[in-house]
Amino acid sequence: MLGVIGGLGPMATALFMEMVTRMTDASCDQEHIEMLVHSCPRIPDRTAYILGNSDEDPSGVMIQIGKALAEAGASCIAIPCITAHYFHRELSANIPVPIIHAVDETSRELLRHGDAKAGIMATDGTVRSRIFQQSLQDAGIEPVLPDREHQQYVMDMIYGDIKAGKPADMEKFARVSDYLRARGAQSVILGCTELSTIKEQHPIGAGYIDAMEVLAQRAVLLCGGKLKEQYVSLVTES
Repeated sequence: MLGVIGGLGPMATALFMEMVTRMTDASCDQEHIEMLVHSCPRIPDRTAYILGNSDEDPSGVMIQIGKALAEAGASCIAIPCITAHYFHRELSANIPVPIIHAVDETSRELLRHGDAKAGIMATDGTVRSRIFQQSLQDAGIEPVLPDREHQQYVMDMIYGDIKAGKPADMEKFARVSDYLRARGAQSVILGCTELSTIKEQHPIGAGYIDAMEVLAQRAVLLCGGKLKEQYVSLVTES
């Protein structure tokens, strides 16, 4: 049984559940994996805390939810919020079941793909925490980051557009992608669950990997589900 600490944000959680269901090769309801989902939008903002703009530590609420999910029968936990993985070590120390590490799993997927350089689109909190940079470097992959102007475009898309219920500015998305590829990125990581909605709603082309899609794929496999063939490799080809 998969436990999901959700609500960070709510749309990303709904999309994550859809991904898990879509990826599962099932001929009937009973062949899908079982999920317990606690969508808790009141969890304090992760980026604001990491950047020192808030004193509200989000880890306490996440630990509380994770323990409750484990007590209810969850055998592993997914958190459809990439920035929340900054707290992975603390959460793992306090929650008695494994927590899937979407960041490390994304790096492993890129390593299998043969990438030497990967671009990162993520929140300021994720970038500042260096969780993607360190994970990629540990896998032997060089991280490529946006400059200040292009990082602001990423934040505009996440907070100004998607979290506010507006369509993402695809011109900004293209500019950030072009910037990262011009600096050698072979693939670009959609490293925020809000950015996953862009891939769902727009034809973005080849050379992208969605960290939440990686999380969903690993969740299916860890919980004993059968994976559809088209989701074995997760770097976009077209």
